[in-house]
Amino acid sequence: MTERPLVGITSYLEEASWGVWQQNAAVLHGSYLDAVTRAGGIPVVLPPHGRGAGRLLARLDALVLAGGADIAPDRYGEPAHPRTGKPQPVRDAWEFELLAGALERDLPVLGICRGMQLLNIALGGSLVQHLPERTGDESHQIASAVYHRRPVTTGAGSRIAELLGPAAEVPCYHHQAVGRLGNGLEAAAWAADGVIEAVELPGHRFVLGVQWHPEADPADTRLFDALVEAGTDTETGVKESHR
Repeated sequence: MTERPLVGITSYLEEASWGVWQQNAAVLHGSYLDAVTRAGGIPVVLPPHGRGAGRLLARLDALVLAGGADIAPDRYGEPAHPRTGKPQPVRDAWEFELLAGALERDLPVLGICRGMQLLNIALGGSLVQHLPERTGDESHQIASAVYHRRPVTTGAGSRIAELLGPAAEVPCYHHQAVGRLGNGLEAAAWAADGVIEAVELPGHRFVLGVQWHPEADPADTRLFDALVEAGTDTETGVKESHR
């Protein structure tokens, strides 16, 4: 039986309003769902949860670690910067557990913004907690809820260069970035100011993190296409039925 790959996408747990309701809710930008659907996958929203990651991952074909709140700095052994957001320990714990299980299973992973930072921390890396102090400007996050397109240069021979070419213009929105690179990770793209904009983990089927937001660019589906393809049986082009 031919099946479209199931792609899990982590989500926020926030106070939200809809219709007559204002309650704590699992929420996610619809652009993530659209991006996975356009690439041929079936999106599965994964709200922050306390247990069951292994059983869930056994049913998924790929994982997207979505953007969102800053990760608690004690995860990488640093005190919180005044501009670092309020920690969300439930979400942090859930996503670190999901990522660990995905890497163990060699499940394809795409980390986006916070997701790339989580990948870096999980492998022993650290973050720059407020990037303008490093770069001297706010060009990576120019205004609240505004994506800013900026160029990145990819590393020769990297998977990201294979997918995007030697350079690309990408939608950017982040005030944190990779500090110390995690064990085994390789930097794969950079902004003009030297900030690492993509990382990848050699030796795995597909583990890629990008600091930008590819889901915000419906005209460029290459990263999601590659993720969904990696989650499909590459020899037959058909994913086995889940049992």
